[in-house]
Amino acid sequence: QVQLVESGGGSVQAGGSLRLSCAASGRTFSSYAMAWFRQAPGKERAFVATISRSGGLTTHADSVKGRFTISRDNAKNTVYLQMNSLKPEDTAVYYCAAGAVWSMKQNDYNYWGQGTQVTVSS
Repeated sequence: QVQLVESGGGSVQAGGSLRLSCAASGRTFSSYAMAWFRQAPGKERAFVATISRSGGLTTHADSVKGRFTISRDNAKNTVYLQMNSLKPEDTAVYYCAAGAVWSMKQNDYNYWGQGTQVTVSS
């Protein structure tokens, strides 16, 4: 079992930055691929970024490529999402997820956090 707790969300003006964190419980954090997804109002939850168990491989959605960066610190059981040049369309609830497979598919992730709200105003 893995429990995930996100933090770092908030309100920011367009062009600003936020750093999301996701702290995981347990001693097996490094055995999981980690990912961030987001759900905007009235839309389905969508892939944002994923990182492999060691952190050596990452993939970002085209909509955030060049602006967002996923990273992890296995010693701290934490995955991060650095978000720069934020746009109003980035407004969403952001979820972190853990799974056995490095994947962009939600169904490949078994454990989910409760989400953290990010609001970007123009």
